[in-house]
Amino acid sequence: MPRCSRPAARISASGREAYYSDHRGAPQEFISAAKYGYLFQGQRYAWQKQRRGTRTDGIPPAAFVDFLENHDQLANSGDGSRAYALQAVGDRFEIAPGGDLPPLRLFLYGQDKAFTVLPEAFERVAYALEQRRGHECCGDLWTPGYFRLTLGPDAPGTLVASTGPWETIDALRPEELPQAERRRRGRLLESARHVPSTGMASELVLAADQFIIMPAGRAEEAARARAAGDEVRTVVAGYHWFTDWGRDTMISLEGLTLCTGRQREAGYILRTFGHYVRDGLIPNMFPEGTKEGLYHTADATLWFFHAIHRYLQATGDRSTLRQLLPKLKSIIEHHRTGTHFGIGVDPADGLLRQGAEGYQLTWMDAKVEDWVVTPRRGKAVEINALWFNALCLLADWLREEGDPMAVQAGEAAERARAAFNARFWYEEGGYLYDVVDGEPGDDPSCRPNQVLAISLDYPVLDRSRWLPVFEVVRERLLTPVGLRSLAPGHRDYKPQYYGDLRARDAAYHQGTVLGVARGPVRRRVAQDLPRRHRWKRAAAWKASPHS
Repeated sequence: MPRCSRPAARISASGREAYYSDHRGAPQEFISAAKYGYLFQGQRYAWQKQRRGTRTDGIPPAAFVDFLENHDQLANSGDGSRAYALQAVGDRFEIAPGGDLPPLRLFLYGQDKAFTVLPEAFERVAYALEQRRGHECCGDLWTPGYFRLTLGPDAPGTLVASTGPWETIDALRPEELPQAERRRRGRLLESARHVPSTGMASELVLAADQFIIMPAGRAEEAARARAAGDEVRTVVAGYHWFTDWGRDTMISLEGLTLCTGRQREAGYILRTFGHYVRDGLIPNMFPEGTKEGLYHTADATLWFFHAIHRYLQATGDRSTLRQLLPKLKSIIEHHRTGTHFGIGVDPADGLLRQGAEGYQLTWMDAKVEDWVVTPRRGKAVEINALWFNALCLLADWLREEGDPMAVQAGEAAERARAAFNARFWYEEGGYLYDVVDGEPGDDPSCRPNQVLAISLDYPVLDRSRWLPVFEVVRERLLTPVGLRSLAPGHRDYKPQYYGDLRARDAAYHQGTVLGVARGPVRRRVAQDLPRRHRWKRAAAWKASPHS
């Protein structure tokens, strides 16, 4: 049971006997006492030759449940009421929330266990965080009753709660789970051969595993993949708000799979998205509960080329490339002639333009009802950097395969490069326009999007202009944790991200710091700047004075 941290710490440190001798033991006891104020039930000590602690008879329980999908309001029915149902088969229990949500399955391991049915509602519970976010902040909670068991130093108890099938729940007993988890982690680290078994790199390998998933609810996709000898894999864009998004998947594929030794799954992901190419586009996202994607994106498809390139560098898998090449050629052709949402090449200069009323097509995609916060309609800087990179990569692949379309792709790339350097350079500011030929004209907003003109495998910006862009980005956008999405001083700059949904989305890409572009730029600084500038600039990039 809990004891005062001061005597516990003193006895652990001094070794004194008598009343507090049960606190003598490993140095971890001192750390635990200092950190938590007490030591833990079940620790063994020599004085009484048994585990410390007392049984838990008579301690009253209290618990309740709530079911919410990631974008739900606090109530899952129109009038705010709950429609839960409790089902029991032997000592197995399921709480069914109704609707499309899966049941919560409960099983208790322990001595003298029992479940008491005692339904009770907790009405109008307030959620402070939801209130600060401007959402519905009051909802009802419910409990079907409570579990009871006897805990003791030699009598552990474990409550398993899962939405998985009973077969999965029954596969391992609680005492087997730690070893099973250690084996799972060991396999992940073994796959990432060049990563140490401990430290930050190993933790990143283990964390990456959480984002690689088998998409639920797309049975036809799984059946089609298995028929072709594949498995379905995708990347969840962000717990717990998002499922799989094309842009996020292609940007993160290298770090999540190739750097962690999971090349096979990277191939699964690329071939899965290749199947979904429609009219020259890969899906922007797959809405929850649907089988078909939404295609309102101008950059996800171009990031697809980047991801394939990094995959080929890591694996040399020409079979997958040949399987995808017809799709890639159709993507370029659709972009050349024009596809949905105003995405298409301007025949006047070979640059890629995009934009459709009511749609947010770049990664700066905040939207509140009908308000697109940063529409960026026109020729966006990072879209054209990605377009040039995709054309160059495709030209290389087609040349290696002996395809005559390689000449056409190469010529289109050279034309885009020349037009980019003529149109996007903002002489007055010494950096790149964010959008040219936009609805209000050319947009000189200083944003991090311009760094892609330098950091991709085929940088579109003339090398003579790299240093000025680096300096502006470092001075105006760089912080210790990433790049601002908009430089201070702009009329739309928002220094803080807080408030209700509208206020937060209004600030989302108008100053919020993002870390996504910092890594590629630092790598480009170290690799490709002239030697006389390299280390000076790399150090400056690493240790910016701004916050």
